[in-house]
Amino acid sequence: MGFLFSQMAGKNVLITGGCGFLGSNLARKILELDANVTIFISPGKNRENLKSREFQLKFVEGDLAKEQDVVEAVKGKDYIFHFAWQTDLKKSMLNPKEDLLSDCLGMINLLEACKKENPHAKIIFTSTTTVIGLPLKIPANESHCENPLSVYDVNKLMAEKYLQVYCNNFKLNFCVLRLSNVFGEWQKIDSPNRGILNFMIGRALRGEVLTVYGKGDFIRDYCYVQNYLDAFILSALSEKTNGEVYVLGSGEGRTMNEVVEKIKQITESLAKKEVITENVPFPGGEHEINKRNFIADCSKFREATGWFPKISFDEGLKRTIEFYLKN
Repeated sequence: MGFLFSQMAGKNVLITGGCGFLGSNLARKILELDANVTIFISPGKNRENLKSREFQLKFVEGDLAKEQDVVEAVKGKDYIFHFAWQTDLKKSMLNPKEDLLSDCLGMINLLEACKKENPHAKIIFTSTTTVIGLPLKIPANESHCENPLSVYDVNKLMAEKYLQVYCNNFKLNFCVLRLSNVFGEWQKIDSPNRGILNFMIGRALRGEVLTVYGKGDFIRDYCYVQNYLDAFILSALSEKTNGEVYVLGSGEGRTMNEVVEKIKQITESLAKKEVITENVPFPGGEHEINKRNFIADCSKFREATGWFPKISFDEGLKRTIEFYLKN
């Protein structure tokens, strides 16, 4: 990985949504690799996640729904990491038109801008493993049929298809990474609709009860954000990933009960405070996708790039809790 990572030096990189959880973490990582990083954000967007690095970055404020704003941002870029996306499943169901306009129109404008001004850029798009719906078997890989169950997932899948259409018709280059559950530093820890593991960490640190829905035996694949950063960079630099779609995760499944117990143990050890857990019934109207089991089969991406999660779940969780204790 080290030799390939060195090829990022001097490259011009655009990160849409670069002040968010994934984008800000990636910006820090590729700054360390001596890349030139531009952050595309909406006007007035909070830059707190990159406050200490603002002097190293170029910021472009604009609206993805306005193609001209995007055109200026993509000019001269080697790699474009597209993270600007509405991340709340419940919000997508309540405001489907807004979700469609902000997310799918944003992708179309990005593709049109690249077609006209920078057809040689490679676009890395972070999709989600939930585009397949309820897995028929686990671990699940890229061959699994697609059956999205929410507006959020439908729009992610549409964005994937737009990329494939522009690749086939206009020779644009892309790579799609379907991510399983991600956790780590710089994500909000006060929203139950955005990163359940980080939300549980927040509750534990605030001295609140950790509530687990149902029996807590549903299985998820949780992967530490720093592992995903390696995957993002490899997907950009490797020619083997051109035009491909990949499923990513840790490759290991854990029940919610196991995860909450681990959060409890580490928080009690580091923060010296008791953490209480309890199981409660699923709330009425809870989306079926939140009750599923999932484990990622990452063999296709591993064979193409050599990637594997270098940081274990336990170590990633410890680092994350330590980060929020200090911040």
